[in-house]
Amino acid sequence: MSQDALFQLGMDSVVLNTAQKEESITAQPASAVCDDKDHFIEKDGVLCAGSHFIVDLFEAERLDDLPYIQKTLIDCVNAAGATLLHIHLHPFEPNGGISGVAVLAESHISIHSWPERQYAALDIFMCGDAQPERCIDVLKEAFAPGRMDVNELLRGRNA
Repeated sequence: MSQDALFQLGMDSVVLNTAQKEESITAQPASAVCDDKDHFIEKDGVLCAGSHFIVDLFEAERLDDLPYIQKTLIDCVNAAGATLLHIHLHPFEPNGGISGVAVLAESHISIHSWPERQYAALDIFMCGDAQPERCIDVLKEAFAPGRMDVNELLRGRNA
């Protein structure tokens, strides 16, 4: 990618520290997750692609601990009954923030943390039989936020 393209993406001043290490886990390939159904769900009488939770954590702990965040995302996947395909996490310096995603057969969980502000933004989107609402208690237990805002969107309504 050219420097001009990086600049347009707002990445012109990004310099990765060679000591930084990205973490990546690939789970076993999921066997045919879609067996003749599209995994749309009905929630509260609405047919939709799935539930998408927008989660903000304030006054939260351990937002710079990459192995801990990785374990927490895996705990979320397991609690929701979802299928992990891949996790990719990237640490940032000097603030220690972490951005990443757990790619699921049912969609994804993403995190972006600002430990210097004790804040993290997460997206939890799942379709099918997964229960993304179960991730909320896992996050509350893991990061002990002083405040947690959760908003739910039903994606793909009337598609």
